[in-house]
Amino acid sequence: MPDTISTTNNKTNSEPMGPSVYLTEDAAHKVIAIRKEESIENKMGLRLRVVGGGCSGFSYDLYFDESTSIDSSFNQDGISLLVDHMSMMYLDGTEIDYVEGLMGAGFKFNNPNVTNTCGCGSSFSV
Repeated sequence: MPDTISTTNNKTNSEPMGPSVYLTEDAAHKVIAIRKEESIENKMGLRLRVVGGGCSGFSYDLYFDESTSIDSSFNQDGISLLVDHMSMMYLDGTEIDYVEGLMGAGFKFNNPNVTNTCGCGSSFSV
């Protein structure tokens, strides 16, 4: 595992540079660790998407998946971040972090588009 994780994003589809999502160094290290622990193939990207539901209207979904023709793809240190066009409207500029604390551990979405979140922090509205 590299000592540092670059936060440079390179759009890999044919669209012009535009909206983007980012992984913090901690999040990138965790994704790499999960990929290794679960023996997930390198061809699988990390899908970030917004789904309806939760008490505030939307929630985040994060899992390994294959790229499709409707995805924007951002590459960060060998991690392919996949975002479908509909979700990108809500995720533009989002930073994904990995945090550990007294209340547990998990990925945290720092989304500049959010106007309201629920009390538990698992859903949001824009």
